[in-house]
Amino acid sequence: MLDPRTLYNIDTEVFEDPASRGLPLLVSLTGFMDAGHVVSQVSEELLEILDHDPVAEFDADQLMDYRGRRPRITFAEDHLTDYQPHRLELHRLYDGLGEPFLFLTGVEPDLQWERFASAVVGLVEELEVPMTSWIHAIPMPVPHTRPIGVTLHGNRADLIDGMNAWRPTAELQASIGHVLELRLIEAGHDVVGHVIHVPHYLAEAEYPPAAVAGLEYLGATARLVLPTDRLRETGRDVERQIARQVGNSAEVQSVVASLEKRYDEYADGAARKSLLVKDNSELASAEELGAAVEAYLASPQAEEESTLLWDTEFPGTTSIDYARHGESRDEPAGRKAPEGQDDDGTPAS
Repeated sequence: MLDPRTLYNIDTEVFEDPASRGLPLLVSLTGFMDAGHVVSQVSEELLEILDHDPVAEFDADQLMDYRGRRPRITFAEDHLTDYQPHRLELHRLYDGLGEPFLFLTGVEPDLQWERFASAVVGLVEELEVPMTSWIHAIPMPVPHTRPIGVTLHGNRADLIDGMNAWRPTAELQASIGHVLELRLIEAGHDVVGHVIHVPHYLAEAEYPPAAVAGLEYLGATARLVLPTDRLRETGRDVERQIARQVGNSAEVQSVVASLEKRYDEYADGAARKSLLVKDNSELASAEELGAAVEAYLASPQAEEESTLLWDTEFPGTTSIDYARHGESRDEPAGRKAPEGQDDDGTPAS
């Protein structure tokens, strides 16, 4: 392996500042399972609202497949402008109470995962990071009228125990976040991962309530006060819009009621904490769990629920395609906003 330290350049003044030592690290990388655009919203909110200083920048030319995930550029009448190259950066931010923390954000690397992971482990050790927290989001068969759920994982049992209603075993497609978690734990560092549960029929749209939940969970884990006011206000507008559209269709109301009934049955039952726990209260095996998830997402019921709700709430857009969702690439500038919303996810005036 080539020297991981040559993957990034540091801002010497900030990096060597004693105030940059011993800070918690948050990681928010786009490119893998970003249902509801939670990860991108979290990154944008933190960088736009909180004061921040550059600590290090990774060399995107060594890590990105440009032809597989092309950067954006603007053609303005007779010239090119506003080239947006891929970035992968480490910042020092300050939360709502002025407490500093580190934030690794940008696009998930396409290449050299092990070298990148080694570089991050090296930075964690050199900056004496006490704990790393990272986030992604997945579509789940849950209603938008219930609290946003989360699954926590990692090696901090004191933070994880009591938060997860179920502890499945399943084979997944890996992300760089998973690799970072493994390598950090192997090196003896504390890590907590957050999987935010997003209603499956809203997974392709920006869903601010899920981003609020993500910020709250990250803040609680790292003991930080992270900004949520702007996303809460946008989320209230989106929820009012959804409520109006659902209220106009008895058929959609029936679908939502069905999701609510299933959610409440599993949430309230002491013996059945999970949508995938068997009737005898035993946890499903890896094969049963994977089969159950795939069977639901491929079932006419899931397709009908997703299509009906999506077509009613966001007419003129394409509902979630589960077959490709796990393989999605970042195309924030090219996605189409739902009807009635601007590109930033807020309702159009």
